[in-house]
Amino acid sequence: MSLSADRAPDCCIIGGGIIGLSIARELAGRGRRVRVVARERRRDTASWAAAGIFPPAPAANEPNAALTAFSDRLHRAWARELRDETGIDNELAACGGLHLAADEPRLDALRPAAARWIARGARCEWLGAAGVAEAEPVLAAAVAAGRVAGGFLLPDEMRIRPPRHLEALEASCRGRGVVIDHEASVTRIEVGGGRVRGLAIETPVGREAVTADCYVLAAGARTGGLAAAFGLGIETRPIRGQIALLRLPRQMLGRVVNRGLDYLVPREDGRVLAGSTLEDAGFDASTAPEEIDRLLAVAAELLGDLSMATVEQAWAGLRPGSVDGLPSIGRTPGCDNAYVAGGHFRAGLHQSTGTAVIVADLIEGRRPPLDITAFAPERSPGPPGPDSVAAYLDRAAAERGRR
Repeated sequence: MSLSADRAPDCCIIGGGIIGLSIARELAGRGRRVRVVARERRRDTASWAAAGIFPPAPAANEPNAALTAFSDRLHRAWARELRDETGIDNELAACGGLHLAADEPRLDALRPAAARWIARGARCEWLGAAGVAEAEPVLAAAVAAGRVAGGFLLPDEMRIRPPRHLEALEASCRGRGVVIDHEASVTRIEVGGGRVRGLAIETPVGREAVTADCYVLAAGARTGGLAAAFGLGIETRPIRGQIALLRLPRQMLGRVVNRGLDYLVPREDGRVLAGSTLEDAGFDASTAPEEIDRLLAVAAELLGDLSMATVEQAWAGLRPGSVDGLPSIGRTPGCDNAYVAGGHFRAGLHQSTGTAVIVADLIEGRRPPLDITAFAPERSPGPPGPDSVAAYLDRAAAERGRR
């Protein structure tokens, strides 16, 4: 479906994942005509593939944490609005999260993380092995077998169901008049006179020229490559994460369980997600049997006998990482009608609502609710921070070495 020439969009968004659709919904809710050009189908996006874990988000001054805190508050309102608008429940819920260690040395290494949460103002309860078994009875066998030495509980950790959230977002967008083109590849971005003049796209039905008053580049891991047309040298490095989905005869898990970079996420319908990997695999979104087997083994170590469980499917997503661990959000300096929102890495789902409001405010000439100087697309990245690709890849390598 395409807008007629006399109904050209106010804004064209390149990217149909969580960031692109959230921006589209926010702009359409403010009365803007919006078109989304999405290279992938909904279930092929990194957003659909995400686990949907939202750590606590107390108020903060550090830029990334401040964006997460702002977005976290918005998610609660958006969940209600999306359910009212579409009838789709994204299952946002504060289920709590356990962060566990397999042995005493790793338990000692976990203590600074708990201290950091407390220093930030999050509720955090330190648990010994017996406390873990009491908090989550299904883990009692793992505790007795010496596979869990203790950890801490974050009562305010939340979960959301990404496929349902994306489905609700897309339905809300369409209900607000947003035109969404799936499987539409941008083949050229026409720039001249300090403005984007238009796009050339290729769809299953042919080629098309797209024009709009303004453009937002929110194409996930492919954002960096497309940003070169705007004269930007940003990196959105694809980092693969693989996940397995299990169906249990009954739900035995109440909370999100984290052990190192591995995690289990319970769903309301008895399913459990087992994730995830961190792999520098380029744009290869395939799964590897040995990695899926490892994730299933982690689930069995923690939950016990899974002979009655069914492995329904496995998939992989490509997280859009950045050099310094910060997303790129803002207007492009070389094109006064173009904006970028990318590089959110592992926090894109969580930070999507706040990013949408910020970008919509920028487009409308309003002052954003947060200081976004640190997210400037044209910035020179500083050293890798704790949320950077390099930091997480190093951590993943260290965990592999300890297995």
